[in-house]
Amino acid sequence: MNNRSRWGVIALAAVCLFFDSGAWALKSNQAQAPDKVQKGASMPTHASGAFDVKLVPAAPEDKAEGSTLGRMSIDKQFHGDLEATSKGEMLYAGTSVKGSAGYVAIERVSGTLQGRTGTFVLQHTGTMTRGVPELSVTVVPDSGTGQLTGLAGKMTINIADGKHSYEFDYTLTPTP
Repeated sequence: MNNRSRWGVIALAAVCLFFDSGAWALKSNQAQAPDKVQKGASMPTHASGAFDVKLVPAAPEDKAEGSTLGRMSIDKQFHGDLEATSKGEMLYAGTSVKGSAGYVAIERVSGTLQGRTGTFVLQHTGTMTRGVPELSVTVVPDSGTGQLTGLAGKMTINIADGKHSYEFDYTLTPTP
């Protein structure tokens, strides 16, 4: 694969990962407030801020008829209510249809969430169908450590004017 094709695939992956268009604010996965709060459960909490991201190709792309497969490493720096760094891996697939692609990713976040220190893991699932995005970023159950043990929630990624931000609706439930 030549460099021009390689960078085309990388650009497609970046679009797939962040659906990078100022008109897109991905709100489809915001957490819903529970109807009932059980004894010992925490109330939903909201965190927001900006983040910087660096994507690095981690393996050669595999281009077959009609699709391209690849892998990238993810490095992020979160700011705001979540002061943290993350490292992760992304697998992506682009298709021969403009604006259609998909990705999955896992990233471990390490830092402080509104004063509580620990780590947790985010799982991404994203598709774009002819330019229409669908994205889910969810805390992996029971992945929280330290003061973030019992963390659950969903994150929304927003991109406006090339700048990335997040909205994070979460709960911290004491574990037995």
